[in-house]
Parts: sequence; C-alpha cells; structure tokens
Amino acid sequence: MRRIERPSPNWNERPGGIVDTLVLHYTGMASGEAALARLCDPAAEVSAHYVVDEAGTVHALVAEDRRAWHAGRSAWAGRSGLNDVSIGIELVNPGHEWGYRPFAEPQMVALTELCREILGRWPILASQVLAHADIAPNRKEDPGELFDWARLAAAGIGRWPAAVVPAPVEPLAARRHLAAIGYALDQSGVTFVQVVTAFQRHYRQHRVDGALDAETMGAILALSPLQSA
Repeated sequence: MRRIERPSPNWNERPGGIVDTLVLHYTGMASGEAALARLCDPAAEVSAHYVVDEAGTVHALVAEDRRAWHAGRSAWAGRSGLNDVSIGIELVNPGHEWGYRPFAEPQMVALTELCREILGRWPILASQVLAHADIAPNRKEDPGELFDWARLAAAGIGRWPAAVVPAPVEPLAARRHLAAIGYALDQSGVTFVQVVTAFQRHYRQHRVDGALDAETMGAILALSPLQSA
C-alpha cells in the first residue's frame, strides 16, 4: 500500500479521544486531485482522515486521533455529530453526479489493507463500519450501490447479511429493527423512505428504490440485533 502524507489544515481536537466508528465516502468530484485540493482548502471547511485514489495510493490528510470534518450533520445508534467518534475515508469516484462507476480493484485492495490497520488500532465493531448514507440518509448517497460491502465483510471489515429470507412486509416492525441496527429514524428531516433507501444502498444493492419489499424486510431482519436478543 503506497501512502503519501498530504496534511490538511481542516481538523480540530477530538473530544474525549474516542474512536469507535469508521465511515466510508466517495469524493463525488470530477477528479481525485480536485477532491484532494478541496479537502485541504481551509475555506472549504471539510476534510477526511484518508483519501484512497483509484490507483490504490492512500493520501493521509488528518491524524486519526484528531477530528476530521467529513460526516457533517449525522446520527447513528442514538448519537449525533459522528465526526466526534469516527475515522473518515474518502474513495476517489465521480459519484452519482459526475459519472458513477465501480470502484477500481487497486483501490479496493488498498482500502481493505487500510481498514484492517485502522481496526487493529481502534475498537470499532462490525456494526460501526458505515456508509456516509447510513448516517445522513436525507443528504448523502455515498459510497453508493456499486461499492462492494460484501467483499469488505468477507475480509472482516463491517458486516453483510449471510442469508436473506424474504419476510412479510411490516412497516412498524421494520422501523423498530432499523432503529435497532442504528439508523436514526427520529433525526430531523429524515424520512422512512430515505432510511430504507440508504439501507438498500448498503445491503440490497441490486435494486435501490426506497420501497420496503419482502427482500428488504428479510435483509433488515437478518441484520437486526433484536432477532438474536
């Protein structure tokens, strides 16, 4: 894994020094260099801890023990302001607005190695390896439905439902189970359809339509901690 130090001035001290969450993003800009320039521009007031480009080079922007500004308005598992407790990784990809495409193989290899290193340093549970869309479903789509979450889970990073059995569609039960997984259904401005869409982008990627169908319901149940309680 090739690593380049490219310090960003956009950070502040991490309150409490706690890191227990890993958030993956895509850059969503026309080029990787444009994204790096923005993440290092003081006027932009955004940053991430790492950027992984399509050639597999890891650009280190902010030290892990500092708070980078990547999550924005966000919530998960009863907490808001995920910048406080998370490490953010940006993957160079044009995103949905600039010609969304699959993530490059060298990029995925480097990301897997980087994530394993991070998980070796911090107590991050599989349930806390998240998409930006998971924590901000009313604002964000990244890293999106072309990102290979199943591959990461097979490498011990995050999770993926082992077996999905279609289940009867029960919206009230779905809300309860999605909340137990961590989704902030009570977050201001967040709708149920947006949360279901974010869940599908992560865990039911072949059809992302925000509709609570039997397959989506089965995937929700497969991941819900309430099922094993």
